[in-house]
Amino acid sequence: MQHALNPSKNRAAAHRAMALAALHANSSLATRLTRYNAHMAKARALETAGGAQ
Repeated sequence: MQHALNPSKNRAAAHRAMALAALHANSSLATRLTRYNAHMAKARALETAGGAQ
């Protein structure tokens, strides 16, 4: 059972938070940018597919 009104919106917000965390990680710049871009792509896809406003 889903308790969230819009689970896609919540997951998109979680991926945005993970993207920001990736930027502050103790990794090389290339790794941080790769992780950031991957999480932001997922967040954008969830917002588009889920119709998040």
